[in-house]
Amino acid sequence: MKQNRRNQKKKAQHQAEQKVMANQESRANDSAFAVLKSVYGYFLPSAWKKHKMYFFARAGKLLVNVCQPFIGIFFIPLIVEELMGGKDVQKLITYAASIVIIEFILGIAQGTFVNVAERYANKFENYYQTVLSQRIMGLDFALTEDKKALDQLELARNGMSWYSGGLNGLVDELFNLITGMITLIGVTAVIVTKAPLVLLLTVVLFAATFFVNARLNQIEQKWYGELSKVNRIFGYLGWGLVDFRFGKDIRLYDAREMMVGKWIDFNDEMSGYWEKMAKEQLPLQLLNVGTMLIRDFGTYIYLGFLAITGKITIAATTQMITAAGTFSNTLMGMVTNFQNMVKKANYANEFVKFLDYPMAMHQGTKDVTPGPHVFEFRDVSFSYPGSEVKVLSHVNLTLKEGEHLSVVGLNGAGKTTMVKLLCRLYDPTEGAILMDGVNIKEYDYDQYMSVFAPVFQDFKLFAFGVMENLLQTEEMKEEQKQVARETLKQVGVYEKLQTFPDGEDTVLFKYFDKNGIEPSGGEQQKLAIARALMKDADVVILDEPTAALDPMAEYEIYRQFEEMVKGKTAVYISHRLSSCQFCDRIAVFSEGNVKEYGTHEELVSKEGGLYAEMFAAQAQYYA
Repeated sequence: MKQNRRNQKKKAQHQAEQKVMANQESRANDSAFAVLKSVYGYFLPSAWKKHKMYFFARAGKLLVNVCQPFIGIFFIPLIVEELMGGKDVQKLITYAASIVIIEFILGIAQGTFVNVAERYANKFENYYQTVLSQRIMGLDFALTEDKKALDQLELARNGMSWYSGGLNGLVDELFNLITGMITLIGVTAVIVTKAPLVLLLTVVLFAATFFVNARLNQIEQKWYGELSKVNRIFGYLGWGLVDFRFGKDIRLYDAREMMVGKWIDFNDEMSGYWEKMAKEQLPLQLLNVGTMLIRDFGTYIYLGFLAITGKITIAATTQMITAAGTFSNTLMGMVTNFQNMVKKANYANEFVKFLDYPMAMHQGTKDVTPGPHVFEFRDVSFSYPGSEVKVLSHVNLTLKEGEHLSVVGLNGAGKTTMVKLLCRLYDPTEGAILMDGVNIKEYDYDQYMSVFAPVFQDFKLFAFGVMENLLQTEEMKEEQKQVARETLKQVGVYEKLQTFPDGEDTVLFKYFDKNGIEPSGGEQQKLAIARALMKDADVVILDEPTAALDPMAEYEIYRQFEEMVKGKTAVYISHRLSSCQFCDRIAVFSEGNVKEYGTHEELVSKEGGLYAEMFAAQAQYYA
């Protein structure tokens, strides 16, 4: 019966994964118009809501761009006609002055609109970078170690940067296309009255160029996909070479040659991709050049014939040459604009896809009631994504309200994985974890996360002030600071803080502040514990944050910590036994399962027991 339920669960999970993959493949194969709808449907409303003035500036620039080509089309024929006929100097001066004045006014207007638009373009770049960062921080933790999700993140980052030009790049192509459409209508009206065959010649050759450019964009898209596979590694190596955090290891282990060698290898690999793309595109680019030569030659021959046969005047010929050039360039520009729109939208669509990336875990809606809780691991097994190896296998364990549990075992026994599952950073592969008799998947995710205040072995402090690290806010009230000071005193680091340049407001590390300090490993551990205590959560977890300390120093920290978490549920995790004598129960993990469970007295007296063996081996450190 139990096996059937497992099989049904596996089948349902497999079907869900297949559905996600099918949705992603469907989106990957979307038509150009579907991609345009997705991208512009997201970016234009969000940008309009954020900064409307940007669009007014772009609209002003559009009007200027529409007017500029018609200055030459209408004024140059007047000058030519006057030179060929009346030769009235005053009229010539008037026409020339009109051109200069109009171009000056339009130039000033265009410069103003461009300046305003660029200022807002920088704001949009920062805004969408913030949107991406917020999405990354809200991503299920399980996805932060998933290759597909990380590849999609890399595509999103690059797709919204120099590949698409961000919002400004997308809007550029859209407004240029609109400008071209308006210009094309006006120029067509001018040409069709005197030289209609120019339109036919240009349209025929335009069709050939359209397909050539479409193929060029397909090639670029293909190689962009290839580049994204190595870009993440390329970036890691590039930043690693200049990241001072790796300075000691690079020097002491003489890793410079290896790092630079790998950088060169990946640089060569990326350059190879660019070279292959350029070679594949070259024949098509040459074909485009040939098409433009045929277009220009045919236009000049036809207009020359009309002028020689007296069907149009020299002034009209000049006007038609200008108008034909404008028509051809506008039409080709519109093709390029549309194809660039599609190309940039495909890049930017990776950003939209990432914002829409499916959650790895079920999101419940049940509210978490305040107060102490009871947790139960019920036949829990777990394998990390992409692996068949069971890190935990059929774990059954109960953590009672207010209980202090010590989880011990050798490295690799599954202790940290158990905590990650308890905190719901991952979901079990099999079995269930219950809180107060309810599967934790049914609770609101954020509310459930607020129940825990863990300090992991690989904890991270931020390069902000000490108080900001503890309170996790920029708006700190004095009463909050006072509580934080008492906590810092309890963990034994407050006096040390007074020796820092700015006391409790000293910035940690030197990333952003030259006066920042580099706290020792022990000081960082104490600050991390203080941060956990300041969260005032129902369950406090220490997951080997003191592993770098000697056994007696670790014992002292656990002793102080035990005093501070009285009344709360606490979990201590270690492969050493410093915390065991403070705890109500001890769970001994080995090979992914709970091998022994009980009090210190029960387990230490168990003949041939794993805990008794470990305690005997370590007893010398606590004597």
